[in-house]
Amino acid sequence: MASKDVRVDAYIERSAPFARPILKRLRALVHRGCPGAEETIKWGFPHFLSDGTILCSMAAFRSHCAFGFWKSSQVLGDRGKPREAMGQFGRIASAADLPADAEVVRLVRRAAALNAAGVRVPRARAKRKPEPALPGDLDRALCRNPKARAAFAEFSPSKRRDYVEWITDAKREETRRRRLETAVAWIAEGKARNWKYERA
Repeated sequence: MASKDVRVDAYIERSAPFARPILKRLRALVHRGCPGAEETIKWGFPHFLSDGTILCSMAAFRSHCAFGFWKSSQVLGDRGKPREAMGQFGRIASAADLPADAEVVRLVRRAAALNAAGVRVPRARAKRKPEPALPGDLDRALCRNPKARAAFAEFSPSKRRDYVEWITDAKREETRRRRLETAVAWIAEGKARNWKYERA
């Protein structure tokens, strides 16, 4: 049994006149493809859930609507429209901009099957930042202090980056010299750049 939410009714009624028939049609197609879909409002616009996970969403804007699947890459592969609007179907300004009803229902069924199987949205891996070049003055200062040099070599790339950026971001030469002296002293003690804020 479909779980309808009166907030979705209100959202549709508040939408522009051109958007109401589009949203009503999308809503009906989602429930046809996944009869047990639950409705809710998340981030200010209607979402549909199945098996406790987001299935898809729809939204209305001033001159277009949007519709998309939470697990878009698994549901659509590379077949979504170029990113010109939220969702994967581009700017939907009229019912003619929607795929055929049978296609929407088929995609909703595919998305519901993924939710039922417990498939998760793949997370994009963050790109690793390259290690910054060691400034000459820091390199020379570390060479003069073997303890600091050894500790710096043991630091993680992010800890080394924190020190390099702190020193190279100094606007004045006097500030840079002061930071350099402080950095070498802290590094020799094995302290991270923001050691004062670390929990004991």
